[in-house]
Amino acid sequence: MSDTLKTRVGRIIAGSVNALLDHIEDQQPDAMMLQSLRELDTLLDDVGHELGKTSANLHLARQQHARLNQQHQTLAEHIEHALAEGRDDLAQAAIARQMDIEAQLPVMDASLAELHASEQALAGYVAALQGKKRELADTLQAYQLSRRQAATPASTATEPGIGHRLEQVTRGFENVYQRQTGLSLNHAQASLQQASQLQTLDTLVREQQIAERLARIKAGKA
Repeated sequence: MSDTLKTRVGRIIAGSVNALLDHIEDQQPDAMMLQSLRELDTLLDDVGHELGKTSANLHLARQQHARLNQQHQTLAEHIEHALAEGRDDLAQAAIARQMDIEAQLPVMDASLAELHASEQALAGYVAALQGKKRELADTLQAYQLSRRQAATPASTATEPGIGHRLEQVTRGFENVYQRQTGLSLNHAQASLQQASQLQTLDTLVREQQIAERLARIKAGKA
């Protein structure tokens, strides 16, 4: 995921309802909020496209990784057969190919881990953006409803003050966002950072397991 796309996602997710409502008395507040929704839709499309490419690359990398592992296993069987036939030359050729594969596997493992982490991060961004979209849509709906109520004479006497109404709207959007995403607006960025750190930890554990397994294989053939 490019830094530019990350910046755009961060700006949208970090944007508060209060910041949007700061301009609620603009001449065209409805148009402003609709524009925000269009911008969010565009960003969702871009992130979704990036997620699709990352998932496709991850699938191809997994297939290649599986082929190399299968080839490594097949070569081990061929080595045993060559030795049984007294063909050291063929066994040496197979061993050389095994060593090439073993050199590639750690690199591919690191690539797989990176692609997997990127896929998970992008999927998280999509979920967060979808939650933000619902939040902004509810903002627009609530604002339009409040304008209609303000324009109705019968409701003038009982209409709450703008400060109270703003507090209600903000609290409502906070609840919608938390219900849909499991995150609060104040902690959305922190949760994304935590997810990234957990992915890094998962990668470290996987790399250690790979190294240990490779060491056992080499020790068994020594």
